[in-house]
Amino acid sequence: MARGRKVNSNGEKSKQLLREKAIELFSTNGYYQTKISDIVKAAQVTQPTFYLYFESKDSLFNDLHQQFQQDLFNILDEQFDQQDIQFLKVVENLLQYFIANPMLTKIGLYQSEESYLVKDKLVKKFEEILEGQARNYPNQQHNDIQVVSQSLLGSILRLTNAFLLTNQKSAKELAEDLFSIYFKKEPALVTS
Repeated sequence: MARGRKVNSNGEKSKQLLREKAIELFSTNGYYQTKISDIVKAAQVTQPTFYLYFESKDSLFNDLHQQFQQDLFNILDEQFDQQDIQFLKVVENLLQYFIANPMLTKIGLYQSEESYLVKDKLVKKFEEILEGQARNYPNQQHNDIQVVSQSLLGSILRLTNAFLLTNQKSAKELAEDLFSIYFKKEPALVTS
């Protein structure tokens, strides 16, 4: 007799349910404290059903991290294609994704061993955007773009955790705060 999913059951629904429950458990308990048995219990499926879709807990976790990465860079690539989009809007949309996917964000930015790759890619993307839009940010022209991009990412990571994921600030508010810090227009020199 075949093990796993029942005949005529909805496989995609089971897989999606496993992913959703895994996101909840990983983001709440962490990778090491979450067991496959916890995930299948929360999803109300059998362990053989789990193994129909995922090789291991590690492969599921990596799958979630890949989803986060793909979603994130789809947002950035989509916006980067628009030449006139302001960097403020890029950051705001990035933060909106974080707030719409708080548990996946915790996994992708903070818990995954490969989160450093996402952070490196974000820095590179920030550098590309800032280089392409340098004329829009005259007060940053004397700064090293790599330093600005690294600093901005560090601020985004810290403030996302402190204010965004705790619902203390909206994506728009946080993006505006970041911009007032990093890209504030320099006051015009007054000559007498």
